[in-house]
Amino acid sequence: MDLLTGEPLALDLVNTGVRTPSGGDHDALATAEGLHAWLAKQAGRLAVPEAALGPGAPAVVRDLRGHVERALEAARQAAPPPPEAIDALNQALRVAPAYPRVEVRGAVLRRGTARDGPPLDRLLTELAEAAVTLLTDPDVGKVRGCEGPGCHLLFLPAHPRRRWCSPDLCGNRVRVARYYRRHK
Repeated sequence: MDLLTGEPLALDLVNTGVRTPSGGDHDALATAEGLHAWLAKQAGRLAVPEAALGPGAPAVVRDLRGHVERALEAARQAAPPPPEAIDALNQALRVAPAYPRVEVRGAVLRRGTARDGPPLDRLLTELAEAAVTLLTDPDVGKVRGCEGPGCHLLFLPAHPRRRWCSPDLCGNRVRVARYYRRHK
């Protein structure tokens, strides 16, 4: 299954474990290979080298994903998030906090950030920061589920008329089905 990427990072994370338009469950983070493949697609957005995460990483990332998913669902419904989800996010934020540092690019000094800690802790913190960014965004209530039959992917529409996770995937399926019904 091709994953929907390019949404806010927290949505891309949640979308790694969904029911697919073809009718089955799919968990892109079920294996270390799946996690590595997803991290490769997120390469420009995450600073963690995926090769150094260790064998237990998929389970830990899936656990965080579950907490993000529950907090996001509550935020979409304007309901209080589950306390255990908030506790898990706050714990992940604490394990590898960012700190400012000076970076030198030729003769130019620039402010950057760095993190200490094992790669998995840094990854969890980055994912938790992405979740906090989405959950505290005033547009979090605009997060939608795809209207494609059997698709449960989430997206944040840039345009209010967007109805599908991808116009090339679900959008095309719906248009083809509609055409078929009209011409049957």
